[in-house]
Amino acid sequence: MNTKILLVEDDLFLRDGLCEVLKKEGYCVTSAESVGQAKNLLNTDEFNLIILDVMLPDGNGFDLCAEIRASDGSTPILFLTSYDDEIQIVRGLDAGADDYVTKPFKLRELVSRIRALLRRGSKSIYKSDDLIIDAEHMNAKKNGEPVFLTPTEFQILKMLIQNNGIIITRQTLLQSIWDDNNNFIDDNTLSVHISRLREKIGAEHIVTVRGVGYRWEKQRF
Repeated sequence: MNTKILLVEDDLFLRDGLCEVLKKEGYCVTSAESVGQAKNLLNTDEFNLIILDVMLPDGNGFDLCAEIRASDGSTPILFLTSYDDEIQIVRGLDAGADDYVTKPFKLRELVSRIRALLRRGSKSIYKSDDLIIDAEHMNAKKNGEPVFLTPTEFQILKMLIQNNGIIITRQTLLQSIWDDNNNFIDDNTLSVHISRLREKIGAEHIVTVRGVGYRWEKQRF
């Protein structure tokens, strides 16, 4: 496996432990303990995923994340921090992060989140319980029957299902989807699309994360 991960964490014990775990999973891990070190590494190498702490000796992960996003809109970024209040989570996701994991955390859960982020965008067919969507041909089926979706509804569904289990902020959706005339949609229109999408594919799949956004969830039996 040539998947390269950049870990930015100033806690030596945690940094070394995570590097060991991720290397055992087959990832190539490079670590940094400061914003300055991380920037130097980002200027000289390319990574498939970036893991950021918030509080760093010479700055903070939020600003670094926003700076990375200004020039790189595709590399997955995951925050790993002890800041677990809603305001900080929103701030991290609005800075451009794809996911936010709080300390303390379970290693297997973290590895699962990393795998989910790395899988994003690597396929065109997505399956979730009784739903199948074909991203290439822009169609969806529920229990084998076609589901009529508008182009905007399909964009929302695709973004949610390909990030299964990961919170997608309303701001991210608003910045990433367009209406039928290729115009950005507004906040109220997004709420309407989400409501209609729930009616068509099942409300149990699209979970509202209050004050943040939405998360796709498979049914649990």
